[in-house]
Amino acid sequence: MTLAQARAAGLTVHEVQRLCRAGRWRAVARAGYLVDADLHEGVPRKARVRAAVASFGPAAAAVLQTAAELHGIAGCQATEEIHLSVPGPVARPARLAHPEVIVHQLVIGEKQLVRVDGISATAPLRTVADLILREGRYPAVSLLDSALNRRLVSEDDLLDLPRLIRGRRGVVAARGYLAEVDGRAQSPLETRARLRCVDGKVPPDALQLEVRDDDGYLLGIGDLGWRGPRVIAEADGRAAHDNPEAVFADRRRQNRLINAGWSILRFTWRDTLDPDYIPWTVRHAIAAAGRRR
Repeated sequence: MTLAQARAAGLTVHEVQRLCRAGRWRAVARAGYLVDADLHEGVPRKARVRAAVASFGPAAAAVLQTAAELHGIAGCQATEEIHLSVPGPVARPARLAHPEVIVHQLVIGEKQLVRVDGISATAPLRTVADLILREGRYPAVSLLDSALNRRLVSEDDLLDLPRLIRGRRGVVAARGYLAEVDGRAQSPLETRARLRCVDGKVPPDALQLEVRDDDGYLLGIGDLGWRGPRVIAEADGRAAHDNPEAVFADRRRQNRLINAGWSILRFTWRDTLDPDYIPWTVRHAIAAAGRRR
């Protein structure tokens, strides 16, 4: 709740301050409060974003990484920063009460704004357009893949992206990122592993490759696949493999695929930090498969 909303509901400034002192409310932004706060728990991330945007008035909107976070578009590095845009001189840094809030002055059309859980934010297409101009190749392609995979943008929307970024700084590199988009990637880790393979001259010929036996029974789905040598690479992200059931299911699926004659490789986020490791490993697995044949 903002101070303006509290006053409109009949509370005075002194009453709001008293509620804060009593621990029932907690100030989380300039003139923004978490109601019925529990002092023993942290303020939820979305509450901090909502408070920051609301504290700058009805014209404020979440943008860039914060808008991507609200939409669930993956690819940017996690941060405590809150990015919002406010038109006019109110966006001067001197007015900020919290250092994690970064205010921009972006020119945003009315049709490029949506509400996500009651928070004003740039629409998915505008959010992606703004970010790929600022991010490097790997996070930019990951953002595009994520937005496409989650159906927040469509293939037709991507055709409109060059118009949205025309004449802006970073446009030349951003156009190149568009040529590498593949919405079948289900995580930034899969995107990064694929790009490492592309750079290493061993691009996969399939993503989300379905492997079936002679009766059509689905043995498993591989993140990246090379059909000829029967090699599959799995991108093992922490979120999808942080519980025993997921680990056991992965092992059973891997056993079925190995018995069917497929080689299984597993890569983590750390592996993608080395530009040579993933393509080197894939190249050797392909060579080993050829020798077995």
